[in-house]
Amino acid sequence: MTPTLRTARLVLEPYVPEDEEDFVAFFGDTRVSQWMGDGPEPEEANRALFHRVFTHVYAVGKFDVWAVRENGAYIGHAEIKPTEQSGGHELIYALAHAAWGRGLGTELAEAICAYGFDRLGLSEVHATIAEANAASLAVMKKLGFEHVRDQIEDDGTVTKVLTRRRPGS
Repeated sequence: MTPTLRTARLVLEPYVPEDEEDFVAFFGDTRVSQWMGDGPEPEEANRALFHRVFTHVYAVGKFDVWAVRENGAYIGHAEIKPTEQSGGHELIYALAHAAWGRGLGTELAEAICAYGFDRLGLSEVHATIAEANAASLAVMKKLGFEHVRDQIEDDGTVTKVLTRRRPGS
């Protein structure tokens, strides 16, 4: 079961059904969703994704997915999950546009990395970030992620594959 994590300013907790409207609005914001997966999706797809979190992830203990809150308000989404693209467990996070530029991404990503190393026993945590997403690349560099390789996408864009190793390994 996905545990609740706390940082200085954030609470990461499993989604509850009452989060659906916030989730759909969040994933519908193109400023955020342009950097996620295949980019913006229609509302119906975002609603279906929200329901799959419960039926295909939480119900079977597949991986950890969190609603991210600041002062009780929903401000983001986070995951750590095994993926073939990165060759291990990948850190995934996104914050609402209103939360950008205050260091919350660094705080959030650090908490998920610590969880991966300390609670999941991982030796590495990976991230895949669009080359054009300078802000997220800067966060990963600040946290000690190293560039491993570039992946050329079907549309010609470049995704950076990054890795952070467990401290001391």
